[in-house]
Amino acid sequence: MDIHSPSFEALSELADDNPSNYFDVENDRSKLIAFYLPQFHRIVENSEWWGPGFTEWNNVSRAKPNFEGHVQPNIPRDLGYYDLGNVETMREQADLARIYGIGGFCFYHYWFSGRRILSTPVDNFLKSDISMDFCLCWANENWTRTWDGDTKSVLLAQEYADGDAEAFFDSIADALGDERYIKISGEPLLLVYRAKAIPNAEKWFAIWRKRAQQRGFPGLHIAVVDFYDISHPNEVGADSLVEFPPHKFNGPQSRPDVLPKITNSDFKGGIIDYQRIVLQSALRDVPRFKLFRGIIPSWDNTPRRQDTPTIVLNSNPRLYGAWLRYLRAYVRSESPEESGRLIFVNAWNEWGEGCYLEPDQKNGLSYLEQTLKSSFYRKGEDEERGIDSARKQLFDVLTDEQGSDPTTGKSSLVKRRAKLALYTPPSSFSQKISFALRSRPLMHKIAKFVYVASLRLRGR
Repeated sequence: MDIHSPSFEALSELADDNPSNYFDVENDRSKLIAFYLPQFHRIVENSEWWGPGFTEWNNVSRAKPNFEGHVQPNIPRDLGYYDLGNVETMREQADLARIYGIGGFCFYHYWFSGRRILSTPVDNFLKSDISMDFCLCWANENWTRTWDGDTKSVLLAQEYADGDAEAFFDSIADALGDERYIKISGEPLLLVYRAKAIPNAEKWFAIWRKRAQQRGFPGLHIAVVDFYDISHPNEVGADSLVEFPPHKFNGPQSRPDVLPKITNSDFKGGIIDYQRIVLQSALRDVPRFKLFRGIIPSWDNTPRRQDTPTIVLNSNPRLYGAWLRYLRAYVRSESPEESGRLIFVNAWNEWGEGCYLEPDQKNGLSYLEQTLKSSFYRKGEDEERGIDSARKQLFDVLTDEQGSDPTTGKSSLVKRRAKLALYTPPSSFSQKISFALRSRPLMHKIAKFVYVASLRLRGR
């Protein structure tokens, strides 16, 4: 093994002073799938809606800080301001991802009643020999000027017309048959972003499964994103949910104890704490259905929403790596079938949302290095300790991130552990209520006030 290779460095950190343990390291076989945004190339629609030659890089490069210590703009490093119209750029991305332990890309697929947009990168990928597994996620939100799929300022709407279910499947059938396409027990894996936006989604999914069988597949594994309005795949006739932080992790329960000093007088955004997101993930109950776990390196959509973004504080490569190691232990414990051992990373290249693994000027390769390091564990020792031990190790990192109590000069480890033990993530029911009330801003504001007050009364 090359002593300068990422794999050697990752293994070296697991070594200790006992030579008998040097070869007791196992390669974790869970597959990391990174969501991939096929943007960053010119299309007619973006030039029409946002100005000639627009790509997401326009938003990324002109973002400004909203508070003291806020890093904006985020500037890419190794790959630069690339053009995804060039298939060789995708080859570079795939090579980099594969070296650091990413097992596949989940390409967003934009399809509106037969009209595809942002299609060039994926089409080029399918024609190429790029060595990277992949799957598709139908990004079935409306395209709007607010970048959040709402029903206002719609640029391109989803219609769900008669015959669309059949037409949609037929449009992706060839991709499903690609030898690189990710399958679970032989069934192609297809993700849907907003399942409940589809009228009679269960009927649509039945049509897709039948058509998959007609194509010679044993079936179709339909996974839907764990959005705010869903809590069980059975609600839409799907096979599984895909955890998608920060969705369901970005409510009042995730507010930081101390807010930064805001420098943008027009700022009306939300600020949440990465540590609390990690905590919610670690304390999530094991459901009675198939749940694919998810993780984010960070989040900051200031480039898309300068004055009204959602910004995650306190993220860093070390904590991301600890969280990912916990999720791998969870998957080893809860997913005996290897083809179902998937973890989704949000995302590979969502630069407009500050959510990417690609190297930037601030962190370089640090997030990718942590991704690779999570691929190895001590066989026997870590397996015997199980998921509770993995959670404890994650809590150790969380408490260490808190540092010392400045008022006493003593470590706040005990206090922090006690606080962690009392934490209870919000229920699926409360998440659904919150989402439903968003269409009634006043009621949503009142409900949020009551919820935050209850947290404070309980010392949280």
